[in-house]
Amino acid sequence: MKKTLRVVALLAVVALVAAGCGGDDADSIEGKTIKVGVENAYPPYNFIDDATGAGAGFDYDIWNEICDRLGCTAEFVEAGWPAVIQETGDGLYDTAADGISITEDRKEVVDFSKPYMVITQRLMVRADESRFSSADEFVAGDYRLGTQVGTTNYELGVTLVGEDRIDAFDQFGVAVQALISGDVDAVIIDDTAGQGYVGVNADQTKLLDDDLQSDPLGFIYPKGSDLVAAVDKVLADMEADGTLEDLIVKWFIDG
Repeated sequence: MKKTLRVVALLAVVALVAAGCGGDDADSIEGKTIKVGVENAYPPYNFIDDATGAGAGFDYDIWNEICDRLGCTAEFVEAGWPAVIQETGDGLYDTAADGISITEDRKEVVDFSKPYMVITQRLMVRADESRFSSADEFVAGDYRLGTQVGTTNYELGVTLVGEDRIDAFDQFGVAVQALISGDVDAVIIDDTAGQGYVGVNADQTKLLDDDLQSDPLGFIYPKGSDLVAAVDKVLADMEADGTLEDLIVKWFIDG
C-alpha cells in the first residue's frame, strides 16, 4: 500500500479522542511546567535535528501545541526505552511521548490518553533485497530479525519467528544500521517510524507491503494524573479544528 493511502489508517482513529473525554482539569495545569519524556532517537516522533542540535518531531510539535492550549510549558527530557514507561509510572515524568502502543500490561503501570493514532507494524529490508519479498517468505526462511527491546514489535517478532532468530537493540536506529550493514536481514518496525528511517536512508532501505499488526498509540502518565482528562479534551479540540490532522500529515505523510 502506498504511503499516501495510509493517511486513512492514521487519521481514522483521531475521531476516537472526541468521545468519552472527562472533565476539564485545565485550571490545575495552567502555569505549570510539564516534563515530557522523549527518546530523541525515534524519528519522526522525536529526534535531534542535525542542523540545529535541537529536539524536533511530531511529539515536540503536538506537546507544544497542547501546552499552548492549556497554558502550560512543555519541558522535554531525554529518556531511555523501555525504562521511560516505569519511570513515568513512578512520577519521574508528567507524561511520555514515544509512539507508545496501548497495551493491557502497560496499563498496570501507567494511565494512557485516548488513542491519537493507529500504526501498522511492517518489515523493513535493504533496498536491494531479492531473497524474499513478503513477510511469509521471510518467516519461512532462516533470516535474522532486528527490532528494539521492550516493544510490541519485539513481542510480535517472537510470535512470528521465535526468540532465537531475533537480535534486539536498545534503539531502532541501531537496528536499522545493523540491517544496512547486513547483520540482520529485516527489521520489524511501526510503519510511521519506518517511513522516517527510510527517508533518512532512502537509497538503502525499503518497507515491505505486508501489514503485520495494528496498534493504537497513546501518551502515558502516572496513575491518577489530572493531565489525562485535560489533554484528551485538547486532543478532541485539535481533531475538531484540523490541527491534529495537520500534524499527522506534516510528519507522517509529507515528511
